[in-house]
Amino acid sequence: MSWRFLVLMSLTFTISLGRETLSSYAEPVAQSSTKVSPKLAQAYLDYFNRALEKQNRGDNYGAIADYNEAIRLNSNLAGAYLNRGSAKSLLGDNQEAIVDYNAAIRLNPYLAEAYYGRGRAKFLLGNNYSAITDYDEAIRLKPNYAEAYGSRGSAKSLTGDNQSAISDYNEAIRLNPNLAEAYYGLGRSRSLLGDNQGAITDSNEAVRLNPNLAEAYTVRGNAKSNLGDNQGAISDYNEAIRLKPNLAESHYGLGRAKYLLGDNQGAISDYNEAIRLNPNLAYAYSMRGNAKFITGDKYGALADFRRAAQLFQQQGNTEWYQNVLKGIEETERSL
Repeated sequence: MSWRFLVLMSLTFTISLGRETLSSYAEPVAQSSTKVSPKLAQAYLDYFNRALEKQNRGDNYGAIADYNEAIRLNSNLAGAYLNRGSAKSLLGDNQEAIVDYNAAIRLNPYLAEAYYGRGRAKFLLGNNYSAITDYDEAIRLKPNYAEAYGSRGSAKSLTGDNQSAISDYNEAIRLNPNLAEAYYGLGRSRSLLGDNQGAITDSNEAVRLNPNLAEAYTVRGNAKSNLGDNQGAISDYNEAIRLKPNLAESHYGLGRAKYLLGDNQGAISDYNEAIRLNPNLAYAYSMRGNAKFITGDKYGALADFRRAAQLFQQQGNTEWYQNVLKGIEETERSL
């Protein structure tokens, strides 16, 4: 099977570096109290502070309810919109989060955290170029904003600009050497550029700082597999899956490592799970097709290759679309 293809592990998944710093906003509330009654100002503060307490302990639904009341009492303070946007984003409602961040920026155009939060919400919606623009503004307003540099690096990496992403990750690390996600992002970008040993070094630091960062284990597994250490890669993928069972890329990497070690049935099982979690993961279909072909399931392989070709074409991956077409042609001839 001269057409059979292997995908170097460098899938384009990444993570945002987390929510913006929540606002306490006691000073602006006090300043505004000259325009409203002291009783109303105190009621606002009570709802705001209760919301902040709930948000800090992870009760985002409860926090949103209290921010709603605070905003009803005083709709002219940016802090409540900023924090409510953060809570909505953490609950996955990024479109509504953007509405709140817009309101915060309208009320306070110098609030770096609002630009950062809006950029993060856009990033999570896949709008990477617009996210970069917001991160640029956050950094302009707050030049020592480590999380904004790290998150901008993540967005740049997803646009293919990994060299610039590396610069941002390095700056994030300079500003905050304990930012595990920045080391993870740095390792991921290095892996995408072929520096697998560097990726391992950075991933080691990421998991030292945050042993629960599943994505860092996956990146380290990718790099180990690319360097031929598939047993080591399997250990990392298993740890990533233990920490975060729904990370499709970890299951895909595990399947690829097993495939390279000759365990085709095990690989197929892992590819099945990767596809269940992410039905648009084209590489998983192509690699599952390889494994099925080797085990004699040529019709199953053909179905997988056709689906992979369809996805690669939709995703604009011309190189792998052409590779899979060769697989389809040879598989059809073998039937």
